[in-house]
Amino acid sequence: MQQTKSTRAARWKRLWRLIRGCRRYFFFTILATLLAALTAYLSPLVVSFAVDSIVGGKAMDLPAWLQSWIDGLGGRDFLAANLWLPALAVLLIQGLNGVFAYARGRCSALGGEGLSKALRDALYKRLVRAPYAWHKASSTGDLVQRCTSDVETVRRFMQMQLMEVVRTAVMALVALSIMWPIHRQLTLVACSLLPLLLIFSFFYSKGVQKLFLTVDESEGAMTTALQENLTGMRVVRTFARQSQELEKFTGLNQDYRRKSLRLNNLMGVYWGSSDIMGYLQITLVTLVGVYLTVRGDISLGTMMLFSTYSSMLTFPMRQLGRILADLAKADVSLKRLDEILTAPQEEEPGKALTPPIQGGLEFRDVSFAYPDGGEILHHVDFSVEPGRTVGILGSTGSGKSTLVHLLQRLYAPTGGQILIDGVDIADIRRDYLRRHVGIVLQEPFLFSRTIGENIALGDPSAGEEERFDAARTACIHDVIQGFAEGYDTMVGERGVTLSGGQKQRVAIARMLVQKTPICIFDDSLSAVDAETDAAIREALLRRDTGTTILISHRISTLRGADTILVLENGSVIQRGTHQELAAQEGLYRRICTIQNELDEAMEGGVAV
Repeated sequence: MQQTKSTRAARWKRLWRLIRGCRRYFFFTILATLLAALTAYLSPLVVSFAVDSIVGGKAMDLPAWLQSWIDGLGGRDFLAANLWLPALAVLLIQGLNGVFAYARGRCSALGGEGLSKALRDALYKRLVRAPYAWHKASSTGDLVQRCTSDVETVRRFMQMQLMEVVRTAVMALVALSIMWPIHRQLTLVACSLLPLLLIFSFFYSKGVQKLFLTVDESEGAMTTALQENLTGMRVVRTFARQSQELEKFTGLNQDYRRKSLRLNNLMGVYWGSSDIMGYLQITLVTLVGVYLTVRGDISLGTMMLFSTYSSMLTFPMRQLGRILADLAKADVSLKRLDEILTAPQEEEPGKALTPPIQGGLEFRDVSFAYPDGGEILHHVDFSVEPGRTVGILGSTGSGKSTLVHLLQRLYAPTGGQILIDGVDIADIRRDYLRRHVGIVLQEPFLFSRTIGENIALGDPSAGEEERFDAARTACIHDVIQGFAEGYDTMVGERGVTLSGGQKQRVAIARMLVQKTPICIFDDSLSAVDAETDAAIREALLRRDTGTTILISHRISTLRGADTILVLENGSVIQRGTHQELAAQEGLYRRICTIQNELDEAMEGGVAV
């Protein structure tokens, strides 16, 4: 994954802009949290009033509007004779608190899920528009882990812990504003351990942030290994690598478990220690309150009020450690997500033209080097007239596939120009260019859909007969019809239910449906037998597929091309027709001789 620099403030601002559609839910959550916190403190006040002023006979100290209302009912005597009224008031207050708590939970859930959707949409949009080179440098498993686990971490913080910050602040301010006027010394006792708890929470959050990053990276490595093994299961089984891959995954799983346990141990230490401090705080307030009550400095109702408020104050403050820890986790996850959200995007540096494309190609002194490697292509020059076929032969690493990548603008040449019908492809809009340059790779990708749907991806508007015609050209129609479900046969993930040759032919049919004026076959007939290879090439000639580029290691595949280019070490060392190259000394003739000898040996039953 390529790293991008972004400040913490910039990351959170970017997230805030992303969730503009669900901000109102967070505002309503904050409002409901405030009201729930306020009503939570009313019940202890009613109980304290009932114990001191109704049962105990202490003078009432109430707001004027409330005092006049009670006097209208009959005063203290009426309330003493109807103690069910204070009890009913407590029930009503608790019911109201429950309504606000429900509203808080519902609004936070709507906000959290809206945030998740907005994040996932933004991430996916960024991923599909990221340059091909960026994806080549990234791990698929790690990207999946970021788009799932890290999104969930951010959602959980915004939905739950951010609201806890508001709740904790409100409860602390309300509690102190009520307790301080009643008895200042007992209020100080009730707050005596809070500074220690705050300091402990701060250091705990710092430790969690470091550990969570290592845990998240370890989970990403494990996800990558799982993804590679599931998509490469055929290779794993073919080479009997189950034991080795299991051992590798077990090691990654053990590393993830070890790091997770360290994180959980730290959390256990914090929660255990904060529990001790919390209960010690309550015990201290209770002991001092009982002492002051016995001395007559405070009433029994006041002592009960302080004991209740002490727990209501201490345990939300205890949550501060969790809030800070989850903030640290969310910041780590958001940083990882931000590397995707700020990933480079394919831009249109040129004129974004959409010229009519007939298929004429020209490579003018084209050179190319990958950012992290040496030069792959060196001053390549060739041209192809519309409707003609060019074959490309070369050893592995000679630059054949790189030519294709350049033609589709997956990469830009580091030197020279590539023109289509006289127009520099850098000036042609990318999506328009790619719709007119069809390609079939040596290892094509098929989606987990039906065969018919995979073929229709080339042109969703193509009719059934057009898809059938493309399949016939690719010599796969009869094979598909032989399946029980025909074109409705489901293709397994990455096409694992089909053979290599069948996948290649389905991919060829998919490209032919697209009806592009330029067709590229990047060694895409390598998995079919020579007879099928010849049948496909013959069908392609009858179909008039436009300008065709054939990349292959088989001389038989290239034999009918109008021009054949021979690449070696990124340079064109030979060019001509099959007859011309076969008559020249050079790489082409040597490969031709070797393949002819192999064919003769196999026909004669000689073991090779």
